[in-house]
This record gives sequence, C-alpha cells and structure tokens, in this order.
Amino acid sequence: EISGRDLADLSFVDLPGLIASVGQGGNVQDIELVKDLVISYIEKPSCLILLTVACETDFENQGAHHLAKQFDPEGKRTVGVLTKPDRIPRGEEESWARLIRNEREPLANNWYCVKQPSSDMLKKGVKWGEARRLEEEFFNRTPPWRNLNSLHKTFLGTGNLTERLSIILAELIAKRLPEIQKDLYKTLQQTEKEISDLPPDPSSNPLGEVLKVIDEFKKELSERIEGTPGEDGILQNIRPHTDKFRRRIRATAPKFVPWERNNAHRYPSLQATFLSNEEESNIEAFQDDDDDDDSGDDNSHDSISEHPSPAEERGPQAAVAGRSPRYISERVVSNIEEVERYPFHGGTEVPYMPAQAETTLPTNAICVDEVLQRAEMPVQSRTRELPDHYPFVVQKMYISEFVQNWQRPAFRLFDAVYRIMKKDIEKIVNGHFARMGRGGAKQSVLMIMQQHLDEAATRSRDRIDWLLQLESSPATSNTHYYFDYKNKFLAFYRAYRHNKNAAEKIWTYNQRGVSEVVSALAAIGIHVQPVDFPKLLPSDPMDPALNIMASVRAYFQ
Repeated sequence: EISGRDLADLSFVDLPGLIASVGQGGNVQDIELVKDLVISYIEKPSCLILLTVACETDFENQGAHHLAKQFDPEGKRTVGVLTKPDRIPRGEEESWARLIRNEREPLANNWYCVKQPSSDMLKKGVKWGEARRLEEEFFNRTPPWRNLNSLHKTFLGTGNLTERLSIILAELIAKRLPEIQKDLYKTLQQTEKEISDLPPDPSSNPLGEVLKVIDEFKKELSERIEGTPGEDGILQNIRPHTDKFRRRIRATAPKFVPWERNNAHRYPSLQATFLSNEEESNIEAFQDDDDDDDSGDDNSHDSISEHPSPAEERGPQAAVAGRSPRYISERVVSNIEEVERYPFHGGTEVPYMPAQAETTLPTNAICVDEVLQRAEMPVQSRTRELPDHYPFVVQKMYISEFVQNWQRPAFRLFDAVYRIMKKDIEKIVNGHFARMGRGGAKQSVLMIMQQHLDEAATRSRDRIDWLLQLESSPATSNTHYYFDYKNKFLAFYRAYRHNKNAAEKIWTYNQRGVSEVVSALAAIGIHVQPVDFPKLLPSDPMDPALNIMASVRAYFQ
C-alpha cells in the first residue's frame, strides 16, 4: 500500500507478466497458470486494464496487448502505458510516439508514457517528488517527447496518468453502480437465505423438540389426506385419474347390436340418447386418452400391481372392449383401426352414420343372432326349460365378460394413487425431518412411512381383488333402476329393429306425432310415455335375445 495526501484513491493489482517459455527445471503448466490468473481479473467489466508495454522490446512481441484486446476489443477499459522510454533503440523513437498520438493501436483512453527511477536511484532512496521532477525533465529535453504538441504532452508523466485513471475509474463505477447494487442485493438475499436455512440452536429439551416435530408432521399429513385447497393437493392430483377410471369402466359396456350379423352393416349406428344426461359428454370422452400414462408429473415408475386385464390375456380382439369411447360425426367406420379408435358405445352418443352408408361393425360388437345362439346352446345354458324361458346363466356369462375388463382400469387407478401418495409423503417428511440429525431422522421416518404405505397398499389391493370377485356374481338391490333401464333398453332395441325412422322419432323429444299419440291415449285414460310405444310392435323371433341384451345392459348401467 502507498498512502499520501497527494495520492489518488486507486487500488492496483500487480499481475505477473505473461511468459512464453520456462527455463530448465521450470513447470510448463506455469504458462497457462499465469495466463488464467491475468484473465480472471481483466475479464471483469468493472476492472480497468493498465496495459504496460516496455519500449525496449518490439511492440508486436508482447502478448499482453493481444490478451487485453481479446477481452476489451473496443478499448474502453484499457489504458496503454509505455515504460522505459530511455531504452528505445536509436531510430525507433517515432514508432512509439505514434502510440502517444493514438495513431497506432488506438485506445479510447489513449496511451501514456512514464519514466520511473532506475534501480540505483531507488537504492539511494529517491523521494517521490524528486522522481517526478526528474521524469518531467526527461520528457522536456528528450526527443521525440519534447517535440509533441501541448495536447499530446498531457499523456506524458506519472501524474497525468494517475489523474486520468481516477477519472476513468469513477466514470466506470458510476456507470456500473446500478448493476453493483443489484449484485449486492442478490448476495445479501442469498446470505440471508443461507442463514435462515441453518438449523436452530440445540434444544435444551431434545425429547420435547422431537415430539413437537412429530406432532406437526402428523397434523400436516392429516390435513393433506383430508383435503387442502390449491392445485397441489392430494385429492386434486388424484381426481383426474378417477375421472379416467370412470370413463374406462363405462367403455367396457357390452356393445349389443339389435340386428343379425350378416345384415348389421346395412343399418346405422345406435344412439341411446336417453343416457346422455347421466354420462360424460362426448367431448369429455374424446379428450380421454385411454392409453396414456397415469403416472402424472412425477416421472415415477413405482407400480406395485401388475394385473393385465382378462381381455388382454385373451388377445387384442377381446381387449377392444376395454377401450374408451370416441365420438365422430357423419362418417363411416371402415377398418379395424377406426373401430379401435371409435368403438360402439351403448351409453352416450356413438358414431352416427347416414342410413345409406354401410357400417363396418367393431370386432367386439355382439349381434342379436349371436345372443340367441348362445342362449340356445344346450350345453352352456338350456336345461329343462319351457321354450320361451332362458336361464339366468346366459346373462351371467355376458356380465362376467365385461366385469373381467374392470381389473386393469381398477389397478391403473390404484397404481396412480399409490404413486401420488408416496410422492406427497416424501415431500412432507422432507419438510419436517430433513434438518434433524443430519438427515438421519428423515431416512428413518421415510422407511417407517414407506413400510406403512406398502402394508396399506397390500390391504387395498386385496380389497380390490375381493370387490372384483364379488362383482362376478351378479346381484342388485336397485330393482327400480334395473327395471327402468331394462324397459328403456328393450324398447330401444325393438324400436330400432322394427323401424329406424320410428325409433328416432320415439327417442327424439317434441316430435309432433309422438306428442299427439301420448295426448290421445291420455284422453281415454291410458297414460304412457314414448318409451312404452315399442311394446305395441308385433312379436319378433329375436325377442328372447333382445330381452337378454336389455337385461345385461341394464345391469351394467
């Protein structure tokens, strides 16, 4: 440090000169080490580069200038300083004077030239003032410096250089002051955060402290399970998966067609509009991606249930029944790929096709003649029965087939809920125990919670298996709803078999003819609904099969 009343307020870092080679016994790595040290300073935008060039060596051979130009190409932070002007070889004085006049390698802050005391004078203890007087005499009597005009002479001498450096540094600081303040504010914030993240002082009551943390953990976990507002709640994360589950279950509805297989392609697709108010809209169904991943955003692959659906085990043709419904308008399903994308759906609207277009049935469609054929197979169904009676085993077979397709959607929902619960528990445990015992408490609690979660998952999985097994034995206490749906489906199937146009009118509200018939019957004391009209149709040889179809479809609903 150099201090004094007449000295400028500057901080200098005396960097080592760049080296191109090392002597015997030297370390070659020192070349890059010195260069990296210099770069670590001059690359900073708040640093002034004092580029010193000795006049005793060719300018082009001094690497410092090339390095400074690399990091300050416009020369706004660089101040050139020529040293040892008394050692300029005879005849080369003018080339150095051109630098002072900024005619060669120009810099925004110009080039300066200084003459410092020799080693002998320093040993004799020359004073600062005396050194500056001798420097001034040298420039006044030595060419080419004495021949410079008055403007360029202001770039000679240590006094002019230090004065100019003070001004440049002040301007640079003023320009970067907002950035410096911003950097200081960010550093302050980071420091305060690091301080706040430090664990609290050791408690005088460690047992009480541990019990307090455990109580807080239990409270938050209970609140999360009960339900919390916000997008990141457990129930909010589970809800999209339950919506998919509901749509996937509805998509397993048996695809009954009230026409014989060899004639079914001549008829339009069915539209059970009486279900449109209770099932998902067609837009919802279209947006459901049945084949997408249920893992959510956690990129987790934890799955503790591997239950392929029976339909998948039987093959891709049977698996079609488990796909989600799609909706298209006025188009013909013409191949199996389209069928898989847009399967028939006995619930909400299904693909509508003009009457004149031929329809390609999906491979999982069940035609009325196939139902009757199964019902009359003596080995599987018929026993000692009257001709118009078919045993319940027929309905049970169809019911068992669609119930088997519920296994995969059920366990996909189960796996999704398990992953969500596991991720949320890990987050809560980390928030309460991460800073206790250098992470040891966190790991211990995580192991306990994981074991508890896995045990609960095992019980839940067993319960799902039990419920699926229970569903394989059809029974219902909702007799009113069952018969209501059965009557609607039976009327629906019979009406479409008899007359497609009449069926559409019956199932379309506010049809003038339908309203007139209902009013006329009411006038003679017979109160009916449009759904009762198909009962007036003549008997159909397929009535037993239609009855089975309506019964199975009503039970599913």
